[in-house]
Amino acid sequence: MAIPTPPRKTTPRDAAAAPPGKQRLRGRPRGDSPDLRGRLLDAALACYVRQGIAATSFRDIAKAAGATPAMLHYYFGDKAQLRQAVVDERILPVLAAMQARLQDAGDDVAALVAGFVGGIGAIVEQHPWLPSLWVREVLSEGGALRDVLLHTVGPRLPVMMAERFAQAQAQGRLNPDLDPRLLMVSLVGLTLFPAAGAPIWRALFDARDLDYAALRRHTLTLLDRGLELER
Repeated sequence: MAIPTPPRKTTPRDAAAAPPGKQRLRGRPRGDSPDLRGRLLDAALACYVRQGIAATSFRDIAKAAGATPAMLHYYFGDKAQLRQAVVDERILPVLAAMQARLQDAGDDVAALVAGFVGGIGAIVEQHPWLPSLWVREVLSEGGALRDVLLHTVGPRLPVMMAERFAQAQAQGRLNPDLDPRLLMVSLVGLTLFPAAGAPIWRALFDARDLDYAALRRHTLTLLDRGLELER
């Protein structure tokens, strides 16, 4: 009986001579470029905003970025790691600038409120995707970013502001009838909700002339003087 000949090991020269498509490349997939990782993150964020995080596949993101699912696996591993990268590198840096603005306000309640209202307006102008992502992934039941708000963003922004309001109230610099926590809830409701609903109220009231600067002025006037009437 003939003894089978053991298969010959493939050498680098054999791999170089193999026809295209027959080589198994290690390391970076074909088509990689220096800016591809950032492009993939931007495409992932756009898909999250458009169709939701849970409904977004690697194939959707790869198509939006003009890449392949293999590229996403190479850079991010899986969907959970990709989502965390989007949070760390696209969402949290936006909110960090807001946090710095509020830190500069110190203990001045009016400056703190104005800093928050103005900060949200500036963020929305530069990053119009934020309000809809917030509504879909934080407010909606089962939203994928709710834990990010509760455990990461919350202590840095709303909880910090509510604590400052409570301190000001204890020092007699804030209306004692207000609840500092609900004051923070009201500020969110007066900023992010109108931004998220802008396409609706602009169409309803034919208010396309109202930009985010006008919305900011209106909100600050409402907070400062309320619905005061001449007597």
